[in-house]
Amino acid sequence: MQLPSTFAGRMEKILGTEYDEFMRSYEQKRLYGLRVNNRKISTEQFLKIAPFHLTRIPWIENGFYYEEQDQPGKHPYYSAGLYYLQEPSAMTPANILPVNPGERVLDLCAAPGGKSTELGVKLKGQGLLVANDISASRAKALLKNIELFGIPNALITSEPPVNLMRYFGAYFDKILIDAPCSGEGMFRKDPSMIKSWEKNGPEFYAKIQREIILQAAAMLKPGGQMLYSTCTFSAEEDEGTIEYLLSEDPSFHVIPIAGRYEGFAPAKPELVGGREEIRGCVRIWPHRMNGEGHFVALLQKDESGASEASLENSEARRIFEFPELAEFLKPVRTGLNLERLEARQEKISALPAEMGDLKGLHYLRTGLYLGELKKKRFEPSQAFAMALEKEAFPAIISLPSEDIRVRKYLKGETIDVSGLPILASGSWQLVCVDGYPLGWGKLTNGNLKNKYHPGWRWQS
Repeated sequence: MQLPSTFAGRMEKILGTEYDEFMRSYEQKRLYGLRVNNRKISTEQFLKIAPFHLTRIPWIENGFYYEEQDQPGKHPYYSAGLYYLQEPSAMTPANILPVNPGERVLDLCAAPGGKSTELGVKLKGQGLLVANDISASRAKALLKNIELFGIPNALITSEPPVNLMRYFGAYFDKILIDAPCSGEGMFRKDPSMIKSWEKNGPEFYAKIQREIILQAAAMLKPGGQMLYSTCTFSAEEDEGTIEYLLSEDPSFHVIPIAGRYEGFAPAKPELVGGREEIRGCVRIWPHRMNGEGHFVALLQKDESGASEASLENSEARRIFEFPELAEFLKPVRTGLNLERLEARQEKISALPAEMGDLKGLHYLRTGLYLGELKKKRFEPSQAFAMALEKEAFPAIISLPSEDIRVRKYLKGETIDVSGLPILASGSWQLVCVDGYPLGWGKLTNGNLKNKYHPGWRWQS
């Protein structure tokens, strides 16, 4: 790999005697990781059924390395939302941010959803997750991953952070900022990042980061915690951005995390003439840990300062106002909060209790999209299927992962289910792989009419 000379020279100054070992890390192959979705399956149960070559990531409780030949993205368990494919070091920010059920959480630069999905799992269906990405196209990928994971209490927005700041005020208990950066820590994983770095380097991104972190700080309520991360080595973007925040907003201080895992290297405030407390932030080096480069800083806002913001509740409807939905749900044990419902053009969503009036915001989804009313009948959504457990729905078609009909279903084909135990002919069926929901189908004369989401279907 041909690294830019300016980058190599700067890294030699930063690393000193470790520089040669750091450079040798570029000769090693990139690593592959998956993170288990503990909303759907325990880590221990996943290990019993996973057909992959897995090795634990030592600092991530539900994270594993896998071998490239395993191709877990092409396994039906991926379509069941049992795991997320993510570079091992990139699992660190959402792992470290302490999120509790019932809190209001913001992932400010969220697409494609690797960190949002873990934050949503931590909430356990309680509270509110706002997952935002300024790019509408990237926000669509974010929405898919949130739905794939079965997270029912998310608001997916596509707004510049300044717009969210004006709308929410000091509203959130926890905020994660995985900031846009020059990507130096990803050169080994994705060499094409080098060309991007040569076009827009640290100075370009540092300006953006400093705007974003102050806007995020304004959205954190007193006493709340904020995690800032990048996948770059640039001190200007890492320690420099934290020093900038501490200088501009004295209500923040660093929560030390450098000693949590033996491979975590302390940050280097001396690189930017910064204060000593910044040393409690973490640098992940590829020659010290089995992962790519990352920077992670955990910050807390003092209890004093601006008061916590509240939002006006959006208008919501009750389930008895939708008799077709109520009829469909009679035999269903959802385990979901369906007390506040919203209908837009016959599409019904269940809203989290913390959801405010969203007038003026550009959003892709509010809460859990349940389905659509069509000619006095209710048609359940793909998102609703993914949020259910097997035991929740009375009509189940569960196929083993190696059954060819699973792949046919995921391609959108009609499948023959004759010979399988069928509870209700002509009714909606929850199609599962080894008991884990994939989507819907409808029975007709021993065949299953495929209702798998067209946009999610396998192409080969």
